[in-house]
Amino acid sequence: MRIGRKVVWALGLALIVCPAIAVFAGGNQIMGELRLEGKSKIEKTSGVWIDGQYVGYLKELKGSKQILLLPGEHEVTVRQNGYQDFSERVMIQPGEKKVLEVAMQRAPTGAMPHVTSTVRLWVNPTRAAVFVDGRFVGHVGEFQGLGRAMLVAPGPHKIRIALPGYQTFETQIDPLPSQKVEVKTDLLKDNADVRDPMLRPGAFQRVPPPPPPGSPQ
Repeated sequence: MRIGRKVVWALGLALIVCPAIAVFAGGNQIMGELRLEGKSKIEKTSGVWIDGQYVGYLKELKGSKQILLLPGEHEVTVRQNGYQDFSERVMIQPGEKKVLEVAMQRAPTGAMPHVTSTVRLWVNPTRAAVFVDGRFVGHVGEFQGLGRAMLVAPGPHKIRIALPGYQTFETQIDPLPSQKVEVKTDLLKDNADVRDPMLRPGAFQRVPPPPPPGSPQ
């Protein structure tokens, strides 16, 4: 049986995986583990994409949320608002534990508007990715809670909150100068084979399940 290059995550509560992937993740020595490390809060709160699919923010991708990959080459992209994308191709060997050091570099940005509006999020799960006008700005936890909020220019904006395994939430806001806006929602779990294009460009492809023992390959 031929299995194409796929990404497998041990993110039990966050991702919906097919049976074949779950079997491979269960201690099978075929899989390799990728560990991402960053020195500052900037790196640790940055969003991580593996082969074009969002998997979470860097600091959380360990333990029960460790990144498990099939052997082969994989593309890692780390994004943070106001910083250049960090992109690296890594080669994973069977059973290997690879560590990748992530260092974010500031991107040239325009001047902050003199007058801003404040957006505070109250969303579950807090690890979901947040996009404003199609641009990744961070994960929910960065804009939720006491003293945490997002500053935007006054006027219309589209907010999109997405996480694999959940229905994407979208809303429009049109805050006045210095106005405070709150966005509250609980993402609904979604068992359908549909992935938000912001999380993964292109169509979702399912890995075929392994044949039963004794059957022809």
